[in-house]
Amino acid sequence: MTKPVELAEDIENKLLKLVVQQKNLREKAEKSLKEIHELKKIHEEQKEIIKHLEEKIKTIRITKNIENKEGAEEAKRRINELVREIEKCIGLLSI
Repeated sequence: MTKPVELAEDIENKLLKLVVQQKNLREKAEKSLKEIHELKKIHEEQKEIIKHLEEKIKTIRITKNIENKEGAEEAKRRINELVREIEKCIGLLSI
């Protein structure tokens, strides 16, 4: 039969191991949360870059259409869109 002192020491050792394990898991969780935050930031930056590049592509397509004297209506529509967007921005700034 095991002595009560040995049982207590065994329980204490197991508790110490659990405390160390909990500390390690907390550190890993914090590290993972930081990584998630950084990845979200990178994702948002990349979304902005994609949006900017898509706008550039639209502008290039319109420019090519104008150069080819095709799509004049598309160019006018896009210019009108941009003018409306600028007017909205001016309206917001004057508030």
